[in-house]
Amino acid sequence: MNRKISSKMQIGVLLVPGLLIFGIFTIYPIAKLFVMSFFKWDFGSIFEQPFIGLQNYREVLTDKYFRTAFVNSIVYTLVTVPAQMILGLLIAMLVNSIHKMQIGFRVVYYLPVITSWVIASLVFKYTFNTEGLLNYFLTNVIRLTGENIRWLDTRWGGLSVAMLLGTWKGIGWNMVVFLAALQTCPQELYEVASIDGAGSIRKFFSVTLPCIRGTILFALVMLTIGGFNVFTSIKMITNGDPGHETDTVLTWMYYKAFSTGKFGYSAALSFIIAVVLAILAALQFRLMRNKDQN
Repeated sequence: MNRKISSKMQIGVLLVPGLLIFGIFTIYPIAKLFVMSFFKWDFGSIFEQPFIGLQNYREVLTDKYFRTAFVNSIVYTLVTVPAQMILGLLIAMLVNSIHKMQIGFRVVYYLPVITSWVIASLVFKYTFNTEGLLNYFLTNVIRLTGENIRWLDTRWGGLSVAMLLGTWKGIGWNMVVFLAALQTCPQELYEVASIDGAGSIRKFFSVTLPCIRGTILFALVMLTIGGFNVFTSIKMITNGDPGHETDTVLTWMYYKAFSTGKFGYSAALSFIIAVVLAILAALQFRLMRNKDQN
């Protein structure tokens, strides 16, 4: 009995530091942010923050710039998530099918993942700038056009460049995740499918996809959250220009907090996005669970 009590005390002592750090640096900031969302918290009310209820939430939902940023985030997610997953799975299957230089290919495709977002964003900005490398190649090398294309000066042009960067950066992560899942698939299933006369496409849909369904769900949820959290590439490439048309929810939140000083507005915006992401994750889990049951 005493030994059990001593063991529980040891577990408690080991848990306390971690729980304190988690509470101070995670739980408390979230709770404080939630409280801030109900107050007028800006540069003009530093010493006195009047309670305004749901006004911050109403202001966010009626803000046309927020709606533009929200649509941009949805488009970014809808484009980059499937592209990363499809290309990552395709490369993972190709790498898994070879035996020589497999580690070398894994390293090459994973390099973009560990490349700094800032550096990669600056390279893409320089490449697609009006006077950048791509326009130089099109106008002076192959002479495809007589004038420079303003890639970053329009809403969808700037977002397309950011989506291209996001896809390029994420393929390697998906490749590693899917490669690990593919290597756990029982080879006996593929042998049975071959005996039954199944081709490569039939094996993919009947064996591979069911085997990695859990990994697909994991990647889908994580990439969806990451898509809505895109910040660095937009900030570095377009900075929301022209006229905040390329802002996403995170860059708009940053602008409202640190450029206009509306911290209450930004706090409300953050919880709205958190609710949206929670709903999306729940729908994704339900969809995958229903497919498993069928």
